[in-house]
Amino acid sequence: MAHRTGQAPLATTLARGLDTVLDRTIAPGYTKLGLSLRRRLPTWPADPAPDALRGRVAAVTGATSGLGLATAEGLARLGASVRLVVRNVEKGEQVRAELLERVPGADLVVDRCDLGDLDDVRRAAAAIDAALDGRTLDVLVHNAGVMPPERTLSPQGHELSMAVHVLGPVLLTDLLRDRLAASSDASDPDDPAPSGARVVLVTSGGMYAQALRVDDLEYDASPEDYSGTTAYARSKRAQVELLPSLTARWAPEHVSVAAMHPGWADTPGVVDSLPGFHKLTGPVLRDAAGGADTAVWLGAVEPAPPSGALWHDRRVRPTSLLRRTRPSAADRRALWDWVRENAGLTG
Repeated sequence: MAHRTGQAPLATTLARGLDTVLDRTIAPGYTKLGLSLRRRLPTWPADPAPDALRGRVAAVTGATSGLGLATAEGLARLGASVRLVVRNVEKGEQVRAELLERVPGADLVVDRCDLGDLDDVRRAAAAIDAALDGRTLDVLVHNAGVMPPERTLSPQGHELSMAVHVLGPVLLTDLLRDRLAASSDASDPDDPAPSGARVVLVTSGGMYAQALRVDDLEYDASPEDYSGTTAYARSKRAQVELLPSLTARWAPEHVSVAAMHPGWADTPGVVDSLPGFHKLTGPVLRDAAGGADTAVWLGAVEPAPPSGALWHDRRVRPTSLLRRTRPSAADRRALWDWVRENAGLTG
């Protein structure tokens, strides 16, 4: 639904106020009820054009189920050629076949990548770059996620949530910078502000309850305190706090980066990792398409949204709601230094 033009300022103010109330009260705003209500507000942004991504290439990690699958389908419906970046190629091919039934004629390719294994990320980036063969990569959505119940280490010895949600996505994006930069090169040469590639990090509203623990990012000092849900939320907090650094790093190539959280969505990950939460909230959870809506919108809408923001339901949201979760500039710098060192970024 497009927002109405010429709407009265009072109506706009009231709509934005209601949207903010939904956001701050969490339970109503994160459910399918919140999404349904927001879509009826006069301030709801317009959908992308039906063929907004025609001729464009998108990649989605964790695309075999839940939000990743819904994001891939949404991008394909807008005309994008979509690369399904998955750990299990056999499952990826099954999903590809299912998507072709729902989106006939879609251009879908399966790529293997374990985001938790930085060596495999390097291999996958090289393979994707070669497969693109000079074509652009216009949209990259990082959705792959894990929530191990016990502290688990990646092949490089990193706590798995931080490896999959932070180190792997940053490294993969950085290694594909040339393909992402080419998106801007392929845009209208007469455009004074060319629309470049877009990177979207799928984060979680759970990060609002967690502070940035730069003193113990991977539970090295306190393995006995490990909680899968807390580690997940802390890694999502790290994603959001990296936005300024990632924006600065990729801006020279006209690559924008955004984070979005989906609210509460009914996905296999929630069923498997949070069965109690799912049992309690199941009737009001969004479907996967509702959860993925903003990720698809960010990848396709014109003009391009500003880089470096956190989004939910097509609107920029604050990154912290509690004073105790607001990191200092020094903490953000420490996080970025840690990521650069442990992901092996160069330049």
